[in-house]
Amino acid sequence: MLERTMVKIEGGVCAAKGFQANGLNCGLNPDKNKNDLGLVLSDVLCDTAAVYTSNKVKGAPITVTKANLEKSGKKSKAVIVNSKNANTCNADGVEKAQKMCQLTASELNAKGYEVKAEEVIVASTGVIGQILPIEPIADSMQALVAGLSYDGNQRAANAIMTTDTVMKEYAVSFELDGKTCVVGGMAKGSGMIHPNMATTLNFVTTDLAIDAELLQKALSEIVKVTYNCLSVDGDTSTNDMLTVMANGLAGNPKIDSENEDYEVFKTALYEVLMNLTKMLAKDGEGATKLLECSCAGAPDLDTAITVAKSVICSPLFKCAMFGEDANWGRILCAIGYADAEFDIDKVDVALASANGTIEVCVDGAGVAFSEEEAKVVLGADEIYILVNLKQGDVSAKAWGCDLTYDYVKINGDYRS
Repeated sequence: MLERTMVKIEGGVCAAKGFQANGLNCGLNPDKNKNDLGLVLSDVLCDTAAVYTSNKVKGAPITVTKANLEKSGKKSKAVIVNSKNANTCNADGVEKAQKMCQLTASELNAKGYEVKAEEVIVASTGVIGQILPIEPIADSMQALVAGLSYDGNQRAANAIMTTDTVMKEYAVSFELDGKTCVVGGMAKGSGMIHPNMATTLNFVTTDLAIDAELLQKALSEIVKVTYNCLSVDGDTSTNDMLTVMANGLAGNPKIDSENEDYEVFKTALYEVLMNLTKMLAKDGEGATKLLECSCAGAPDLDTAITVAKSVICSPLFKCAMFGEDANWGRILCAIGYADAEFDIDKVDVALASANGTIEVCVDGAGVAFSEEEAKVVLGADEIYILVNLKQGDVSAKAWGCDLTYDYVKINGDYRS
């Protein structure tokens, strides 16, 4: 990816030109202060790319979205999404997901937007195995469409939250051939988060003009080093979906080859997805700390990713970080069972935060350090695990969070 100045801006999914959004409470969630139905709309048809959960059990909305994108030739114009109910493992799930697309298209057409049902992306999140009532969604569609606006991003971002404690949005602007382009997105997720795919529900918009096949290639490559390096609890959800809609309204010459403009776009997409990934990790259910493991000195990218993810996914290590215990042996243990080839006797490990850095392992063996100093370092809310294999020049990062008492409490009564 090319180095290029990326300017963080506000607006989430509405930051790019030509995207409107809205969200409201339709009654799926009894808490009337919480939105549970969201809508994103582009002024024009978008080239679209998507990635989905690797779980064999897939929510009906994924089945319908895949079919819609195939039928439309990887084109979309709108996203309809609900929270509180995942619409998964239900006999009428596909029918309900299709109905959501039809209801959305019908109401948008009534307002003059010209949208086909197969141009609608549909997604759901929430409890698995409960029948999704379509009536509240149908009854609220008119108000949902009427409330669309070019600054409605936060209403939509609120609508996709389940156990999330904060909304997750990120957007950047950058210059391309004299045109200002934007990539922005929103995400939800707090628990049931683990590679691979993407994990959680994520919707990204851009006003860049780019070929659909290249858009898919870029998304797949960037997901590998962002969302697929994220783990909260080891559970891969049934409804995970990440879509990117590109409407071309920035006016740049359409990217149709893997040229410099393509690399700049990948840099922007990485910036957005990486920051959303970190937000998801930091807001893990019951979490008190964001954990970021950097693996440097690897012989290749897959080895770097595998080692970093192995550390982040270790329940014992996550518990140690909650207790602010520099039990570095758990890190070496996790590195040791990583499914990759390297010499463990060359590995260095350090722990770092805004409060300082302590070296805990050199050449695969422990070194003396101050437990008091370690406690100070681990007292911060963002902890960095620095692993150096010293066997190459490739690096990668993975993100997660600590494992706390509250995680068990939250998931002990999730359905209520």
